[in-house]
Amino acid sequence: MKPTWRPGMGVATTTRMLKSVMPFFTTTLPGRALTCTMALGVVIAAATAASAGTVAGRPMAGPSFNGPVHAVVYSGTTVFVGGSFTAAVVDGKKVARQRLAAVDARTGSLLPWAPTADATVRTLAVSGGVVYVGGDFSSVSGKRRDSLAGISAVSASVTALKHNISGQVNALAVGGGRLFVGGRITAVDGKNRANLARFSLPAGTLATWAARTDDTVNALAVTGNRLYVGGRFHKADDVRATLRLAAVDTSTGELHTGFRPAAPSAVYALTADSTGVYAAHGGQGGRAVRYSTTGATKWSRVFDGDVQAITRLDGITYVGGHFDVACTTARNTARGACTDGSVPRVKFAAIDGKGQLSDWAPQANGVVGVRALTASPALGQISAGGDFTVVAGRSNKRFAAF
Repeated sequence: MKPTWRPGMGVATTTRMLKSVMPFFTTTLPGRALTCTMALGVVIAAATAASAGTVAGRPMAGPSFNGPVHAVVYSGTTVFVGGSFTAAVVDGKKVARQRLAAVDARTGSLLPWAPTADATVRTLAVSGGVVYVGGDFSSVSGKRRDSLAGISAVSASVTALKHNISGQVNALAVGGGRLFVGGRITAVDGKNRANLARFSLPAGTLATWAARTDDTVNALAVTGNRLYVGGRFHKADDVRATLRLAAVDTSTGELHTGFRPAAPSAVYALTADSTGVYAAHGGQGGRAVRYSTTGATKWSRVFDGDVQAITRLDGITYVGGHFDVACTTARNTARGACTDGSVPRVKFAAIDGKGQLSDWAPQANGVVGVRALTASPALGQISAGGDFTVVAGRSNKRFAAF
């Protein structure tokens, strides 16, 4: 019996089906030629349109890294990468890259941009031609920089931004001519700061802005006059019922009391836009949750392991973590196992605007899995970093772009 194509089939499924009945058609890896008739091209185009607008399920060609990738961020056609690695691997050969690197998003080529950090880079942000870097380092390209630095996106030269930070920087965000820093921080330049700080750009001066939390901040996202803050804290700005997720004013630092989510567990990553804020949660299994601008839960997807990364592209929410399956309902056990059944989603998943799982499932490997995700609307592309070494059956060590 001949297989029947149905709306909603993914591109990979459709291509395999067509090859089974028309073996003389050939497909090759992304970026190379596709040999087909016009009829086949029309069917594949239809499959693409029917697959909820998700990006391709197989990653593009690109470099690998010899250590974990903790952060990825786009600037134009460049993807900047940060982590614990000491080399990129291109065509089987190691190329020195000390915890920072850049990749051409169009070709997957490793770029010559190569500043160095002497310890782990945990977070990246880009604004005004400067790559802002946060992490555990004490020097960048031989210049003393305590956990925070600015680097030219073009020349790789280290900017004048220089501060003494007591504690660990976990998250950066930029918006409205400001750089926001979150982590486990007690002071900046000897001035008390409780896990949050703000700097003016491009000068990089420390602001008197004093939003604060009572415990670790893991994630930040800026939209309009709101800075969304996620982590392990119990209170923001000393206000009760602000557990793990809150919004503060980017100008005054005051709490936005109209945003009151019921965050179920620790927040590891955030992204936000006009539709609300999207959070990657750990805890009992893991969850990806869409909250409205008032904090109401619009949808929640449950997985059997922490969701550690989240991004948005064309109305689709992409998530990554160290989960292996997505639960079919919101119910799971104390150990995170799905109660009412599950579907395979190994380290990656995509969720549509109604909170339903897409069929996008580029299975990856590893225990920790995906640590970071970022999107480029201009390129229609997402990039991922983490500890994985295989994605969709091909070798992609710790970095993949779709």
